[in-house]
Amino acid sequence: MHDIRLLRDQLEHLRDGMRRRGKLAELASLLDRAESLERDRRAAITELEGQQARRNKVTQEVAQKRKAGDDATALMAEGRAIGEAIALLEQRKNEAEAAVQAMLYELPNITLPEVPEGDESHNTVVKSWGAPRLDATGIMPHWEKGAELGMLDLPRGAKITGSGFIVYRGAGAKLVRALMNMMLDTHTEEHGYEEAWVPLVVNRASMTGTGQLPKFEDDMYGIPDEELFLIPTAEVPVTNLYRDEILEAADLPKGLCAYSACFRREAGSAGKDTRGLLRVHQFDKVELVRYATPENSREQLELLTQHAETMLERLELPYRRVLLAAGDTGFSSAMTYDLEVYAPAVGKWLEVSSCSVFTDFQARRANIRYRPAAGEKPRFVHTLNGSALAFSRIIASILEHHQQADGSVRIPEALQPYFGRAVLR
Repeated sequence: MHDIRLLRDQLEHLRDGMRRRGKLAELASLLDRAESLERDRRAAITELEGQQARRNKVTQEVAQKRKAGDDATALMAEGRAIGEAIALLEQRKNEAEAAVQAMLYELPNITLPEVPEGDESHNTVVKSWGAPRLDATGIMPHWEKGAELGMLDLPRGAKITGSGFIVYRGAGAKLVRALMNMMLDTHTEEHGYEEAWVPLVVNRASMTGTGQLPKFEDDMYGIPDEELFLIPTAEVPVTNLYRDEILEAADLPKGLCAYSACFRREAGSAGKDTRGLLRVHQFDKVELVRYATPENSREQLELLTQHAETMLERLELPYRRVLLAAGDTGFSSAMTYDLEVYAPAVGKWLEVSSCSVFTDFQARRANIRYRPAAGEKPRFVHTLNGSALAFSRIIASILEHHQQADGSVRIPEALQPYFGRAVLR
C-alpha cells in the first residue's frame, strides 16, 4: 500500500508509476477520485479543528457565566449545535479516510527506476547459466516419462480432486521429499535462513498484508464461513509473522525460509499450459523471505536471487535470469527477477522462481516496522521474497533435461544423497 502522502504531495509521481506499468488509463478515474477524497478529508479535518476550538471556547464561556450566576442558555444551545456539527465532520472525515484507504489497496506498487517500461515484450534477459538442451529429438515429455517411470499419476489426481491436482507416487513422492530437504538444508546451513514451518491456512488480514487481497480474491481458495484462505505461497504466513510488530535494526537483514504446499485457482489462466506439471492448482515450494532496511533492500534482492540460482546450478539445470518490465511485474512488487529453466520436450522456458523486492509496500499493509536506533521513530521495513524453488516445474525440467538416450533419467549429483539413487529407470 502506498503512503497517503503521495496523493497530497507526489501525485504525478504516482501517476507516472501507473503509466510505466501501462495502468494509467485503467486507474486514472480511481486516482482522480482518491485525490478528491483526500482533499475532502483534509478540508474536514481543518473544519473539525476549527469547530473543536470554538466548542472549547464556548464551554469556557458557559462555565464563566454559571460561575457569575448569569444565564448561559444561549451558549449551551450553541455548544450543542457545535457538537452536532463536529459529529457530522468526524463522520465525513472517517468516510473519506476509509474510501481513500480502500482505493490505495487497489493501486499496484511503483516499480524501481531500473525496471524497464512496457509489457512482457520488454522483459530483459540479464544473465544466463549453462547450455539449454535445445534439440528435443528422442526426449519424452515429462508427463509421459513420469507416467512410464511410475512417478506421476495424473489421472487419479484428477479423479480424487480435479484437473490440476497431482499425485506423485513411488520415486516421484521421494523426489519431492528429496528436493524439499536439499533446498531447506542449503538455505539454512549455507545461506543463513531460519527455517519456519507455517500454517497452510491464513486469515484475511494476512492475505491483505502481502497484497493478495482484496484485488486477487478470485484466484484464491477460500473458506468463506471462517474468512480463511489456503495459502498461494509460504510468503503469506512467513511475511505476516511480524505483522503489527517492530523489529530492531540490529536484527536486519533477516531471512526465513519455509516449505509449504501452495494453492492457486489460476482463475485467469484457463486453457494455458494444461499438460503435465506446467500449471497446477496445488504444488510444493520452498520460499525465501527477507526483511531489510530501505538502504540495503536492493542489494538484498541480488543476494536472494543468487540463493535461488544456487539451487538451479546444483540441480544442473541451465537457466536464465529475466528482469521483468513494469507491465509484467506483480502487483505488490517494485522489481522482480524471474528465473527460468528450459524444458526441451515442451520447448519452453519455464518460470521456476520469482525473486522480488516490495520496498515498503507490503510493510505498510501489514504494519511491519523497525526501530533504526534507540529513541528514534520506527520506520517501515522493506520486504523481499523468492521461490527457491517451486517443485513441479523443476521436476518437469529434471525429467526432460536429464533424460538419457536409454530412456533413464539422471539424478543431479547434489541431489543424489537426498534421493538415494543416481538414475531413474
